[in-house]
Amino acid sequence: MPITVRDIRAFKERKERFAMLTCYDALSARLLDEAGIPLLLVGDTLAMVVLGHDSTLPVTVDEMLHHTRAVRRGAKDAFVVGDMPFMSYQGSLEEGIHNAGRFLKEAGANCVKLEGGGRVLELVSRLTDAGIPVMGHLGLTPQSVHQFGGYRVQGRADEQAHQIVKDAKSLEAAGAFAIVLEAIPSDVGEEVTNSLEIPTIGIGAGPHCDGQVLVFHDFLGITPGKLPRFVKRYANLGDEIRAAAGAYATEVAEGVYPGPEHSY
Repeated sequence: MPITVRDIRAFKERKERFAMLTCYDALSARLLDEAGIPLLLVGDTLAMVVLGHDSTLPVTVDEMLHHTRAVRRGAKDAFVVGDMPFMSYQGSLEEGIHNAGRFLKEAGANCVKLEGGGRVLELVSRLTDAGIPVMGHLGLTPQSVHQFGGYRVQGRADEQAHQIVKDAKSLEAAGAFAIVLEAIPSDVGEEVTNSLEIPTIGIGAGPHCDGQVLVFHDFLGITPGKLPRFVKRYANLGDEIRAAAGAYATEVAEGVYPGPEHSY
């Protein structure tokens, strides 16, 4: 059965931990859906892990819609979250409402995700009133990376921690049905989770959140280089892909492939 907002709220009511993964294409969506992953986030990380940019900022609404449509086609039961990219909602309420509507109307997303606290509360309320479910995002919000001076843990200072808790409560009051908490101390993640009736989804926010999310390429071991502390590789597909590609190239060069069994 397709996952709904009501199901996601029920996870918390039952104290049932749940997983979310990012996803960017139909085949991956199908595999994750078949594996029982209940939430798929078409994240603006698309800019970095698929399109090759250095940050999430360059990805456009049209690019996000293109990949959200693909994920929707591949996912039968999973709840698809469309991530609203940088400057798709910061300019005006009208622009934010219009772009959020496109994710549901044109791409088949079940909800949209947007970053920030106080500055997005009116938009969250308006979207909720319009029938567009909203997932919030607090802590390290990558669209504000230049303001933060880099990808840094947020909420270590008491004032920052209190603001995150305050913003989370405000987002809940405005109508958000869940909130992603990124790169904050574990005790702050616990405090936010315990203070809300809606679920929290952590990424580097400790073990006390109601759910957890990882980036598809990170958890499969495809992403090169050093990864954030919170990432756990559940496979090392990067090594396997390189080995497979090398074996293919060698067999072609040596005339081993294609053999008789691969020929008509």
